[in-house]
Amino acid sequence: MQELQTQGSHSSPQGCGRVGCRTRPVSRVCRCIKHCVKGKVVITQNQGQSGPGKSASVQLYSSTKVDPSTGEGKLSRRAYLRHGKSKKKDSVKTTVYKMKLWVEADFGTPGALLIANRHKHKFFLESVTVEIPNQQIHFDCSSWVYPVDKTKSERLFFSNTSYLPGQTPPALVELRKSELVSLRGDGTGERKEWDRIYDYDFYNDLGHPDKGWQHARPILGGSRWHPYPSRGRTGRPSSNADPLAESRGESMKLDIYVPSDEQFSPAKLSAFLSNSIEATVHFLASEAKALLRDDSSDFRSFDDLRELFSGKRSQAVEEKVAEKLKKLVPYDLFKEVTNRSKEDTTKFPLPQIIAENDIAWMDDMEFARQMLAGINPTRIQCLQEFPPKGKHSVSTIKASDIENNLDGLSLIQVVITSSEAMEQWRIFILDHHDYLMPFVSRINANGVCAYASRTLLFLRSNATLKPLVIELSLPGFSRRTTSSRVFLPASQGTGAALWQFAKAHVTANDSAHHQLVSHWLHTHAVVEPFIIASRRQLSVMHPIHRLLHPHFKDTMHINALARNLLINAGGILEQTLFTGEISMELSSELYKEWRFNEQALPADLLKRRLALQNPAHPSGVELLFPDYPYGADGLEIWQAIKTWVTDFCTVFYKDDDSVRYDVEIQAWWSEIRNIGHGDKAHEQWWFNMTTISELVETLTTLIWIASALHASVNYGQHAYAGYPPNRPVQCQRFIPREGTPLFAEFLRDPDKFYVDMLPGRFQMTLGIALTEVLSRHTSDEVYLGCRPLNWTDNKEVKQKFKKFNDALQEIEKKIVQRNRNPELKNRCGPAKMPYKFLYPGTSNTRARGGLGAEGIPNSISL
Repeated sequence: MQELQTQGSHSSPQGCGRVGCRTRPVSRVCRCIKHCVKGKVVITQNQGQSGPGKSASVQLYSSTKVDPSTGEGKLSRRAYLRHGKSKKKDSVKTTVYKMKLWVEADFGTPGALLIANRHKHKFFLESVTVEIPNQQIHFDCSSWVYPVDKTKSERLFFSNTSYLPGQTPPALVELRKSELVSLRGDGTGERKEWDRIYDYDFYNDLGHPDKGWQHARPILGGSRWHPYPSRGRTGRPSSNADPLAESRGESMKLDIYVPSDEQFSPAKLSAFLSNSIEATVHFLASEAKALLRDDSSDFRSFDDLRELFSGKRSQAVEEKVAEKLKKLVPYDLFKEVTNRSKEDTTKFPLPQIIAENDIAWMDDMEFARQMLAGINPTRIQCLQEFPPKGKHSVSTIKASDIENNLDGLSLIQVVITSSEAMEQWRIFILDHHDYLMPFVSRINANGVCAYASRTLLFLRSNATLKPLVIELSLPGFSRRTTSSRVFLPASQGTGAALWQFAKAHVTANDSAHHQLVSHWLHTHAVVEPFIIASRRQLSVMHPIHRLLHPHFKDTMHINALARNLLINAGGILEQTLFTGEISMELSSELYKEWRFNEQALPADLLKRRLALQNPAHPSGVELLFPDYPYGADGLEIWQAIKTWVTDFCTVFYKDDDSVRYDVEIQAWWSEIRNIGHGDKAHEQWWFNMTTISELVETLTTLIWIASALHASVNYGQHAYAGYPPNRPVQCQRFIPREGTPLFAEFLRDPDKFYVDMLPGRFQMTLGIALTEVLSRHTSDEVYLGCRPLNWTDNKEVKQKFKKFNDALQEIEKKIVQRNRNPELKNRCGPAKMPYKFLYPGTSNTRARGGLGAEGIPNSISL
């Protein structure tokens, strides 16, 4: 490996250039330069790009010696990159350079560095390691370095040593302050790809009003009608048709602005594009196959649906499908897909729900089990009163509808309101009624057939749930009235078919809620303001910044892509979900109910009455019944995170006053409350952030959301929703009433009626492709309890983190044991799908990836 060269090094006949240096040109070593600092620089690039070479340079700042002329740490001379040793993996090239710098005898300990890139290409700086006597100093950079002719400045990185604001070494105080100021910007101008500026904006970029009123969408955020978390500001020009909306341009692109520190690494970008291309090719293949049969609009039978996951396609011309696809994806991605599709004959991978038993999804127990162990396990709750009551109406479900299906118990025995009899709670509800009802008429005006639903379930003695009744409602003829139908379980005949249809409509409700609320809103959207505030108010040197950093990786980038492709007007979610163009408006409606203090798992379980307070338990709560896979695994993960956060915080904060007088933490929390989640600023439930316990609870909740909660609602999508009959995203027919022509059609062939009720082929296969992309782990994923070896130089913190890692590995063993326990029937169910969405994956340190991979990624990276 060739080394970095320095000006004024021992091999140079020149003097060091300092004013007053009297070294003669013939001298080999300047008297002012005494110490050799060695190290290495690791960068990654996309293959095909030339390395930066001598166009990139490195300088070190001292953390212990102040330069009187600047008030900052002493700055070394430059070292230039020349040659390095490279290796390639997939489409990414990693280059390691050795470094040798000569510094003055009184330089002190390096604490920061400057990187200048005068090459024509950006490069991704992974890390820098500096060796001084008896010590290695690590810089975990993980960021893009753009050419200085674009950025107009050099990049500053701090070492992995953490300091509270009042403990910052004097040589780094001014650097700490100036770096934070530069990251905040001034809130004006359009952001460029190479900028590192964090600012807030509303969701005013979802619509495209310049294309016509049909493409306009409400601005989310900044109003009591449509409250929403803030997003990162891009500063694009205003729309011509609506000056309050941001313009989107004429073509979709993948390069929407996010600060350079938040952009995908080369490895992540390569894996993301590869996964997206593969899933889209599967979609293109299935659509082309249908075109050859001249039957591209609908599936004809369950067997026809099954063909999506079997057999090979024809190499036919796919122009018609390609034209549809071209409107949904950026041109660069479209080009790669069409090229790959010419040689790729693969099919959609088989969803796990039909891998062992292709009719298990129809089982009532499996239908109910997925509310506890599926991809939306956070909506079900204990029924608090019978009959259920909404904001403006009372349910039409009667006691006579359910009292003969309670395994011999009476209704009064299973619906108890007395706090002394909590253990008797036996009826649960999956409620998609109140929040949907105001939108149902608008939704159905677009040709969709949607109801608002309530589903009641009974907790049996073996801890499984038995569906009791489904109520499907439509708006009545007069304001605030409803027209409802009640469906009861049946095992044969017409009643069984109608019951299956009712379950499909419930699942369509649940699918939209899952995607728009449990997944997008409650993880992706609510976390982004925390990221922006952390970058703007917490220095990289702040210990809390270091704690949270891995849990923010790639989130702003994936959210920006979602605004461009998924949640925008005419995007994939509008194309697939029954909620259509009101999807994000519905998400805003549910944000009105969001409270940060209820996002902690114990608080969430208590609110839904699926747990009881119990101080004897480590988490402070006890599950109402132990065979709730999401709750059982989740509480152990939650407690492990909380113990780790507590251990970490007590290393740096000795008492409550140290939190109260931490100026960066107080500015961070104030900005989250008043700007990031500004539409909730008036709420009284926010923590005051004056004690260590409040800080610990906040950080634990935030890490839980970004890691475990997101994993539980995201990575199982293909396993369950990849087979549309199990989780339809919309229904094309209402349930027929007896005596109508539609009912006669249903009687002739109930199976075909069910298939016809599902979305069209294009929407269905597009939805399957989306679940495939979202469910794949990338090979560069870092899992909960795992971090780079030298992410901190604090030995006590490293010991505490090892304890966290060990705790997660013990949880893995418990999850494996629970999944093997035949008495815990909700762990696998009729479909024989062990619950693994909260399996930490900590013990497997090898690079993983692909569909069905196990593990909780540290961050919301998909």
